[in-house]
Amino acid sequence: MMTFYPGNKTGGIPGLFGDPYYWWESGAAFGALIDYWYYTGDEGYVDVTTQAMLHQVGPDQNYMPPNQSKSLGNDDQGFWALSAMSAAEKNFPNPPEDQPQWLALSQAVFNSQAARWDKLKCGGGLRWQIFTFNDGYVYKNTVSNGCFFQLGARLARYTRNNTYAEWAEKAYDWTEYIGLLSKDYKLFDGSDSNLNCSQLNHIQWTYNAGLFLAGAAYMYNYTNGEERWRTRLSGLLNATDVFFINDTMAEVACESSNTCNVDQRSFKAYTSRFMALTVKMAPWTAEFIMPKLRTSAKAAARHCSFGEDKNTCGMIWTQEGWDNKYGVGEQMCALETIQSNLINSVAPPVTADKGGTSKGNPAAGTGGDRAVSAPQASPTTQKDKVGAGFLTALVIILMIAGGYFMIV
Repeated sequence: MMTFYPGNKTGGIPGLFGDPYYWWESGAAFGALIDYWYYTGDEGYVDVTTQAMLHQVGPDQNYMPPNQSKSLGNDDQGFWALSAMSAAEKNFPNPPEDQPQWLALSQAVFNSQAARWDKLKCGGGLRWQIFTFNDGYVYKNTVSNGCFFQLGARLARYTRNNTYAEWAEKAYDWTEYIGLLSKDYKLFDGSDSNLNCSQLNHIQWTYNAGLFLAGAAYMYNYTNGEERWRTRLSGLLNATDVFFINDTMAEVACESSNTCNVDQRSFKAYTSRFMALTVKMAPWTAEFIMPKLRTSAKAAARHCSFGEDKNTCGMIWTQEGWDNKYGVGEQMCALETIQSNLINSVAPPVTADKGGTSKGNPAAGTGGDRAVSAPQASPTTQKDKVGAGFLTALVIILMIAGGYFMIV
């Protein structure tokens, strides 16, 4: 994966993989390296990971660097925060004292997103995009709210501050109320706030399922096994079956049609990451999860001996041979899925009163968003950011037409 990283080379920018990879995927990739350290103890990537995670915090130390404003979504910011949260929970080496700390960074993102909770449209929820000038501002998507939900649940467990849990529950309840979380625990992509979220985009992605699965597991753990969270967790767990073919994980919305974009080619990585966390928070789920992670890891390993270096991983694990797909996403999916099989050999994520050393700041990120001018886009620089799955215009057209995509 790091063979694709120019950030620690001359002319590179720490924390960025560069085109064609969006900023959010870089944050997710360094989360994978935090996990790698957690599982193996190998310190070879500690310095580059710390450098990357700190270089992208932005002037308000809440993962909002101004040079990312033309495509900065709540989901993007959320993935960087979840990586910082992993660093705090796993006792990843702390930054120098004069630098932002992992827990404080997570709190800053959470607080900045809580302030964006939008009651004026759809009765609540976070929008996809943060700034009004970006395509996707009218879209309320599951991944943004899922990141917020999981981050709140993890902060609640780490700090024992129930306010985070209350917000997590609000995010879960809203997602359910709107219908993005169905009665049978399927998670759909999003909805148009201009239609008051009355019509849904029914496509399902692995990472949305993973976000809510681990979030529910953290809430189950935080509430000492409260029955309603066990019921929700069980339902979410069973609903992940749609993403496994003979126990091998697949991005079923796009793999068979060969339409996965760069973002989507990384989604399975986060699902594996979050399934492993679920096992740690709710050990009774291991009976369901571990066979799937083991089978998927074996399949991923069989698809990681391609290319001239014989270490290149493909995307589709359910077919024979190489699909000729390669990149950061493919490498990260294999890495996270394989290393997640070590989850039972490592200590549980720490908390502030049980082994945690990261320093927090409950007031971080409460200053509101800075005013940002709309960037001047050119045909050569304006990208087709898909993020949660579709361009907003296409989603609106599909909704108005009454059509949708569904995986059943």
